[in-house]
Amino acid sequence: MKFTSASDAVKVIKTGDRVHLSSVAVTPHILIKAMEERGRRKEFKNVKVQHIHIEKTVEFANPEFEGIFVSEQFFVGANLRKQTQAGYADYIPVFLSETQKLIREGYLKVDVAMIMVSPPDKHGFVSLGTSVDATLAAIESADTVIAAVNPNVPRAWGDAMIPARDIDIFVEDDSPLFTHDMAPLTDTDITIGKNVAELIEDGACLQMGIGGIPNAVLAQLGNHKDLGVHTEMFADGILPLVEKGVVNGKRKQIDKGKMVASFLMGSQKLYDFIDDNPMVAMMDVKHTNSVDVVCLNDKLTAINSALAIDLTGQVAADSIGTKFYSGVGGQIDFIRGAGQSKGGKPIIAMPSVTNKGVSKISPVLLTGSGVVTTRANMHWFVTEFGAVNLYGRTLQDRAKLIISVAHPDHQEELDKAAFERFGSHFHFQG
Repeated sequence: MKFTSASDAVKVIKTGDRVHLSSVAVTPHILIKAMEERGRRKEFKNVKVQHIHIEKTVEFANPEFEGIFVSEQFFVGANLRKQTQAGYADYIPVFLSETQKLIREGYLKVDVAMIMVSPPDKHGFVSLGTSVDATLAAIESADTVIAAVNPNVPRAWGDAMIPARDIDIFVEDDSPLFTHDMAPLTDTDITIGKNVAELIEDGACLQMGIGGIPNAVLAQLGNHKDLGVHTEMFADGILPLVEKGVVNGKRKQIDKGKMVASFLMGSQKLYDFIDDNPMVAMMDVKHTNSVDVVCLNDKLTAINSALAIDLTGQVAADSIGTKFYSGVGGQIDFIRGAGQSKGGKPIIAMPSVTNKGVSKISPVLLTGSGVVTTRANMHWFVTEFGAVNLYGRTLQDRAKLIISVAHPDHQEELDKAAFERFGSHFHFQG
């Protein structure tokens, strides 16, 4: 293996190229900075920078690089939210399961893949570590693959293992991986967590993301038995359940005994946990997020959050009005997969109000808001005020159920809006 400098490595990038970046904790910042330096010297223009969710500060979407870089994201992270809302960065709406399809089938031709990997083992394999997602597709499709080889990248199993010969250029890097520690749970998080946990059966297979609500749910599952994990990502909240033997995957129908995910974000303890751990399979999103695969596990319980919901069950999850805050992600992949799973439970869980006390349940979605989960996809809806199942219910029944778990301060207003929408025979009994 021959190493070169980051500045020399990125010389392969030329005008008009599409550059794919590996994501989250293994974002290759040493290569991004070298690419930005070339851009600052105006050595190329119109370079498309493609990625899912990257962490830490990057500059390629700043106004100074307009015309030099074009940021095209599958998911809008906090570090690029302002640039996206200002139009300096852009967003590609797509199900996470299909990000790899866009790349593999040539809709988004990748010229250069910039990734981060573990050092090679004695068999000549390196690991993509904490993020496989659509990066594997980019590696397979790119004309040139540049890898930052970092000893801090855990040696994850599954699709994360690739032959070092698939990489064209190697750069040394010893920077620590980005970590995300669990925030303290709020009272609202805890109450929602309890409401969701009551829906989870022994032997269920879990999908959930990061944040207060997933961690609050996991904190309530200590007395459950034989839970499995098939998810796009997991974080530190799952570790105590693994240590107690609650999460063991014994009852899974596929990938039995394994925790399946496509990317991770958490503490160093989480990264140490997956290092050389055969219990964890880090897989391509083609596997983790495929509806056809997800539904094969019985009792698939998918727990996702949202920005807003209307009285018919339409869920906005990537934007508030015309302002984009995140992405479609894998929500529909798992809502559909859980809906087709034997005994599965698709769940949307969120606080009833914002931090400022504004109701997140509204008569209609704010103009411009994109519907991620449609009315027809909705099953369970959970707030701190309870859990209701909308599946198979009429519009008027749905409105009554949704109002029943709204904040009491907003129920009268929502009841009035439903009355005006559905007629004088509608009345919510609070």
